[in-house]
Amino acid sequence: MIQTAAILTRTGSIQVELPSANVELMEGVRWGSVDAFPTPAYWAYQVVARRLVGKPAGYRLGRTLAEEVAACLLGGHGIPATVGLAAYDRMRERGALSGGAVCEADLEALLKEPLNVNGRSIRYRFAAQKARYLAAALPLAHAAPKFEAGRQLRDWLLAVPGIGHKTASWIARNWLDADDVAILDIHIMRVGQTIGLFPKNLTVERHYAELEDRFLRLSTSLDVRASELDAVIWWEMASSPLTVRHLIDHLRCDGEEGRQRSPKHVQTELALSL
Repeated sequence: MIQTAAILTRTGSIQVELPSANVELMEGVRWGSVDAFPTPAYWAYQVVARRLVGKPAGYRLGRTLAEEVAACLLGGHGIPATVGLAAYDRMRERGALSGGAVCEADLEALLKEPLNVNGRSIRYRFAAQKARYLAAALPLAHAAPKFEAGRQLRDWLLAVPGIGHKTASWIARNWLDADDVAILDIHIMRVGQTIGLFPKNLTVERHYAELEDRFLRLSTSLDVRASELDAVIWWEMASSPLTVRHLIDHLRCDGEEGRQRSPKHVQTELALSL
């Protein structure tokens, strides 16, 4: 048995066929209904649809590895993407990422200046902490050797002060377009717990390697790139507060029944136009 969904184009439609909802995708994880958020079938469809309706994914934020390190260090950890990018743009415009000597005090002063974000004056959080991290990381990034694999770069970055597994994986994914690492942010964790991919007793702080392996096996089982799957999940979750609320409510449910069903089976119109 299969389930189908359509991607609409200007001249017709493209039919996507996926295994039946009850078919096991990998141990403990079923495909689920393609029109029920946030099942694996739903994400497989979204990845394929976005390949057709959008531009090829481009992850790099910087022109050099040092710029990429700065962009990722300035984002994440509760900092809105628009604020992190605004701080990064200022650093680059002021020449702080050009490769010359960097001073922690100067970096902190730049970060403490109010940022213009969509017409609003915003102050960057953690200016002192991020300035300290950048002052240590930038010289190392400028002198870094060439890396061929994402995991190789990620593991090298873990020795840089202020960079943990998630940020290091983010940098590696962006810089090398890597599919051998996973960016296990809160959105990925919530989806993974909801579909039964991530046991709730595993945390990114203590079990990153095991969680990453599970996510990479999910992408392989879906036959999609890990970087694409990560990006699609992040984009949809980050842009929809209601979606996040559904998942949070679901994760509060106790018992096996709560873990197995999709949260209120949010229906999605599977028709994207080219």
